[in-house]
Amino acid sequence: MSPNGGPAARPGPDDLRRTFEAVPARTSDADGPFAESWWGRAWVEALESLSMDEARLARGREYADGGHVAAITVTPGRVIAYVHGSRPRPYRAELRLRSFPASDWDTLLDAVAARPGHLSALLDKEMPHSLVDTAGEAGIRLLPAAGDLDPDCSCPDRGWPCKHVAALCFQTARLLDSDPFVLLLMRGRGERELLDELGRRNAEHSARERPETPAMPSVAASDALADRFLPPLPAPLPVPQYPGEPPSYPELPGARDPLGLDHLATDAAARAHTMLTTGDDPLAGLGTWQDAVRIAASRPTAGLTATTRALYRELAFATGRSTTDLARAVAAWRQGGAEGLEVLETAWDPPAGPFDRARPALASADFPRFQPRRNRLTDATGTLQLRFGHDNRWYGYESDPGEDDWWPRAAPDPDPVAALTALRG
Repeated sequence: MSPNGGPAARPGPDDLRRTFEAVPARTSDADGPFAESWWGRAWVEALESLSMDEARLARGREYADGGHVAAITVTPGRVIAYVHGSRPRPYRAELRLRSFPASDWDTLLDAVAARPGHLSALLDKEMPHSLVDTAGEAGIRLLPAAGDLDPDCSCPDRGWPCKHVAALCFQTARLLDSDPFVLLLMRGRGERELLDELGRRNAEHSARERPETPAMPSVAASDALADRFLPPLPAPLPVPQYPGEPPSYPELPGARDPLGLDHLATDAAARAHTMLTTGDDPLAGLGTWQDAVRIAASRPTAGLTATTRALYRELAFATGRSTTDLARAVAAWRQGGAEGLEVLETAWDPPAGPFDRARPALASADFPRFQPRRNRLTDATGTLQLRFGHDNRWYGYESDPGEDDWWPRAAPDPDPVAALTALRG
């Protein structure tokens, strides 16, 4: 749980992905309002006006009250969670909400920054009516109406929404109660980015309102130090032939796992040695998440040793991801390095060329029909998929029947027929 009583959240490395832990079943006041804040209740009202079936809404609230909603992941325009229904396997429920374009954000941020009270309220995890009114005056509807919500679920129920999405909606209202930045993330911007941008715009607005004062005279640092004697730096120590061994880390009560720390120190020593001997950083350009995946992929997974498990826990905790997310990303890295990870996480629209020729090539090799979607080809059974990378290679993926849970399989190949042959074993 978070300090203010809401569900605890694990922010993603880029502040645009937040995962909230599952909320336990409510043991009291189950008949009271599901949301306590006025903006949380506005969310519930949008859900209730969306639905034409009171019975599904009631069942969805029972699911939410009963703790049937697993961890909730919020990204721009989407809220996703697995919801446990009457069958053993949970259903994947999703709710989409329109993100604001950049022009709307510029208009909204300028309007909000002009009123310091709005920024103070957001820092206190509050959303005053005046902030929503300010957005409305700028022509931007911050809180959703019925037509803004677009539900989807993997269950066979065609209700609009079904009880699983309704449960997700009710649980999302509880997230909004504890943190209005969840709504702003759905609309397209993360908390750190918003606060930085609001602070900058607020400072600019205040500066425009202050009278100008004459600039104080300044002295260049080189002039200030010109009459001082600065001794030369000593010569650097010679670079050893091999990276040194990291120190031994004792097991201290409450400390992080020393086995994972030892592996991270060994990796850092090897990287430093390469930079000293070549002058180049071998990991330049890698983000925090990419580097974490690279480190995890460097460990053998056969048998999942204690060191590997400890390292996975450390890296998953540091990047705000689950160990399952990390394991899937490691499989993609081993499949194709940084490009393999990009193929896993980002869909894109290939230009005319090799991608268009893939389906005729597969058909001529007597493979079943594949359905294209962006850079992906999926077979009719929904269990095999080829993804086209920016490196013009085809990456094989596999999922269980009826699940949208794709894992990298087999080595990539420039030839889609060869890639599919390898994927099918």
